[in-house]
Amino acid sequence: MIEPRGLGPTGADRIELMLASNKGEDTRPLTKVASGGELSRIMLALKVVLAARGSAPTLIFDEADAGVGGATAAAVGERLAKLAARVQVLAVTHAPQVAALASGHMLIAKEAVHGPEGEAMATRVRTLEGAERREEIARMLAGQTITDEARAAATRLMNRSA
Repeated sequence: MIEPRGLGPTGADRIELMLASNKGEDTRPLTKVASGGELSRIMLALKVVLAARGSAPTLIFDEADAGVGGATAAAVGERLAKLAARVQVLAVTHAPQVAALASGHMLIAKEAVHGPEGEAMATRVRTLEGAERREEIARMLAGQTITDEARAAATRLMNRSA
C-alpha cells in the first residue's frame, strides 16, 4: 500500500510505502518493518513490475537474495532468470542457487597489488565459463574446501538452468 504524504496544490510530494509482511498483520511503514532481505525482495518485485512496463533496458540488483538461502534463493534466481528473458539483468549475488541460473557469470574479487607507492587493493573482474564456472559455484556452496560432492551439486544446479 502506498500512502501519500505532504499533500500540496500539485498533489503528493512524498509517498510512504506500507507493508504487512505476514498475513493478518496491519500495514506499517516499510522503513520501520522491513529487514534488509525483505527490502531486497521488495525492490526485485518493484523492478519486475516496472520492467513489464518497459521502464529500463538494464536492471541491476545488488544482493536481491540477501538474507535468504535454499528454496527462497532458488525462487529469487528463477525470478531473475525470467526477467532476464525480457531485459538485461546484472545481479551481484553470493547465492549459488542464483549464480547457477545466470546465462553469464563474472567473478569480482579484491586483491592486493604492489606498486611504486606500496601495496593497494584492486578490484578484478573475470568472466567464468565451463569448468571454471562450475568450480566457483562449488566454492560458493562449500566454502574454501571444495569437495567432489560440492562439484556434483554445482553441476546439478547449473543443469537446472539449461
